[in-house]
Amino acid sequence: MKTRNFLLPVATAGVLALTLSACGGGGGGSSSGGSDAASQGLDGRGPITYVQGKDNSNVVRPLIDKWNAAHPNEKVTFKEQTDQADQQHDDLVQHFQAKDAGYDVASVDVVWTAEFAAKGWLQPLKDKMALDTSAMLKPTVTAASYKGTLYAAPESSDGGILYYRKDLVPTPPKTWDEMMSMCSIAKANNMGCYSGQFKKYEGLTVNASEAINSAGGAVLDADGKPSLLTPEAKAGLANLTKAYADGSIPKEAITFQEEESRQAFQDGKLLFLRNWPYVYNLATTEGSSKVKDVLGMTALPGKDGPGASSLGGHSAAISVYSKYKATALDFLKFLTTEETQKFFATQGSLAPVLGALYDDKDLVAKLPYLPVLKTSIQNAVPRPVTPFYPAVTKAIQENAYSAIKGEKTVDAALSDMQKSIESASAGQ
Repeated sequence: MKTRNFLLPVATAGVLALTLSACGGGGGGSSSGGSDAASQGLDGRGPITYVQGKDNSNVVRPLIDKWNAAHPNEKVTFKEQTDQADQQHDDLVQHFQAKDAGYDVASVDVVWTAEFAAKGWLQPLKDKMALDTSAMLKPTVTAASYKGTLYAAPESSDGGILYYRKDLVPTPPKTWDEMMSMCSIAKANNMGCYSGQFKKYEGLTVNASEAINSAGGAVLDADGKPSLLTPEAKAGLANLTKAYADGSIPKEAITFQEEESRQAFQDGKLLFLRNWPYVYNLATTEGSSKVKDVLGMTALPGKDGPGASSLGGHSAAISVYSKYKATALDFLKFLTTEETQKFFATQGSLAPVLGALYDDKDLVAKLPYLPVLKTSIQNAVPRPVTPFYPAVTKAIQENAYSAIKGEKTVDAALSDMQKSIESASAGQ
């Protein structure tokens, strides 16, 4: 996975090599001493370290230089990790387990927040450590929270977009059924109708979750328990299985990750494509692209209107073991200012977390996908928020893949998915 570079399949694309075992722990974090550490260092000021994946877009260093010039006694050192999500995750886990006070602020993928918070490793952002989130898009705040408490500052976001051929589809579909009814256009033009990312990997968790959520279902309920044995969940997964069975989703799509599906669309082989905003830049600038002048963009289709994208992005969290939490909190506020968020957008093509920026005329002129992306994020649902995420995503991938290929019925796949998630939670 290429993290932090919005023009590549980013962490929000969910390409996580989740080989780690499911992590346990309750809300107290007593096993790691987190609850005691959370009350220490609240007034501490001094030099801190910011830990993040590879800065492919060169947005972090200029920001830190700016911060350091204004805070000579509270300088920030950038600890740059690799560009591989599983290695970033591993690195953070090792340092948190070691109670390393040197990892003051860490960039966390939205799917890691629950795990790290449940372990007691992240500083709750409440009381004197509270952060104003009123200007932020609500789903980004939800993704940075665990059990009703904010544990990280939303830093960048992401959402799925439906790309389409506007030369062949003058009016984009608003619902799944409407999109499927347009597959006759694809057939008449000797092309595939629709694809997302259906290979058995994290991207399938994203696509399957979107299908279930967009049909009104949910993978997990409000209490974090599996909720897959519902008519809505069945309808959502069935949308994918039916489309694959009748050819509306081409057979090769079960081998597609982000890049394979993008290439198929750019080569003129697809009428509709579900992917991330990074596709816009490549599809409109690459010389070989056959869609550069006919690229349309709209919100993912749902049951009765916009569908529920899986939310992507990163948040910045303070380690409970930091000695300089007052400085760390100020740095979080700095990362979420309008000026910084504009810089993230223009220099790194990172989706802002501040809602007003999606209506900024200058930004929209530079990044025309922002209005569509705002709709996507506003209707987005985080991937399952659970401390047992690695086991949950494995259950979704394996069973959704079997259902799409026709190896299991939708009912059997959802039943097995439910049982696997229940078992993962019960075994911790």
